[in-house]
Amino acid sequence: MCRVHVQPEKIRPTTPAGFTLVEALVVVMVILVIAAIAIPRFVQARMKANEASAVNSMHMIEMSEILYSQSYPDLGYAKRLIDMGGLNGNCTSPTATNACLLMDESLANGYKSGYLFQLVSDGQNPSRSYTLTAVPSVAGVSGRCSFSSDQGGTINFTSPGAAQGGRFALGGGDGCGH
Repeated sequence: MCRVHVQPEKIRPTTPAGFTLVEALVVVMVILVIAAIAIPRFVQARMKANEASAVNSMHMIEMSEILYSQSYPDLGYAKRLIDMGGLNGNCTSPTATNACLLMDESLANGYKSGYLFQLVSDGQNPSRSYTLTAVPSVAGVSGRCSFSSDQGGTINFTSPGAAQGGRFALGGGDGCGH
């Protein structure tokens, strides 16, 4: 009988390929820490941008009100925001309810950059005064402050939790005063 001699294979130590569970968890934790720092700052920056846009939009509405009252002296100031926009109208022949002024349609509809705008007329004919307000659509998410103004053009702000607001000024010390 013939015997076959089989040599045992040499066992080589193998090095694991890829990451261990601990290494993967460390990477995930580092990513979560970075996200925890960056996301609140991003949200805060977005709120400040929305607030600046709201103030700019209020200036635009005020300028549109001046143009409207000059174009329609028998009516005075516009009674609604939509009256100053070009929504569903023919701007070649503007009317008092579709003045086609330079105000974008989203602002004429009362919503822009996370803020809701409301224009309240004095109800007189011709209208001699109005009140304009801008409030965040979702407080603490789309903005922190509410703004108000009238035909005088001064913009005031109200901070949440503050006893009273103040006059808006660029470079102001309060978070809403920028």
